[in-house]
Amino acid sequence: MGVIPEVTLSSGHFMPLVGMGTASHPPATPEAFRTAILDAIALGYRHFDTASLYGTEQRLGAAVADAVRQGLVRREELFITTKLWCTDAHADRVVPALQQSLRTLELDYVDLYLIHWPLSMKKESKFPHSKDDLLPIDLKAVWKAMEECQRLGLTKSIGVSNFSCKKLEQVLSFSSIPPAVNQVEMHPVWQQKKLVDFAKDKGIKLCAYSPLGSNGTPWGTNDVMECQVLKEIGLKKGKSVAQVITQVVLRI
Repeated sequence: MGVIPEVTLSSGHFMPLVGMGTASHPPATPEAFRTAILDAIALGYRHFDTASLYGTEQRLGAAVADAVRQGLVRREELFITTKLWCTDAHADRVVPALQQSLRTLELDYVDLYLIHWPLSMKKESKFPHSKDDLLPIDLKAVWKAMEECQRLGLTKSIGVSNFSCKKLEQVLSFSSIPPAVNQVEMHPVWQQKKLVDFAKDKGIKLCAYSPLGSNGTPWGTNDVMECQVLKEIGLKKGKSVAQVITQVVLRI
């Protein structure tokens, strides 16, 4: 696979441009999950994405510990992302939520901690949630708690996920540590040009999830992998559709 290029975040830390997500539908078996992570590390992957919602923090942490024990990689060579779920998107719950994620991952720190969605939920809400569970987020208070996570050394960088230009503008208006990353769905069929331009202007890196469209999941689409234009480009270049998509997303 070779060395994956990196980008410098506004925090001064480096983030590999290609990462591996750990959310799947249906969930992978424990052994399949472990094998996938170890094989990915052996191939050269260094960036792994999880979240408290996914239920994969424990498995990812165990696989990472395995890889370190085997001498495949050192912890400091890895870039681990996890996320604050909406039930913990309350000022007094942010730091404890990350501390719990670190215990589950069996790590001293993560490289990137994200607000999963720009909303809060009642603390007792379960997934899947109902509209009655949703609450407006006190974004200023929650972001200040995210900044505290970074100051405490629990995470090297902080950011957001699924935030619009308007929501990013809100955070920037009161932040002392600006979001380093906004993780959003992005692929050739949904290029998010306005958000790309806004983020670039503000020094925020966009991290694309579902770059292949998440086909096969209840929330995904086949429009990306089945795109005739992408198939024709792949045929002309001697590349798979997935390889073409990766190059497009890296250039968006």
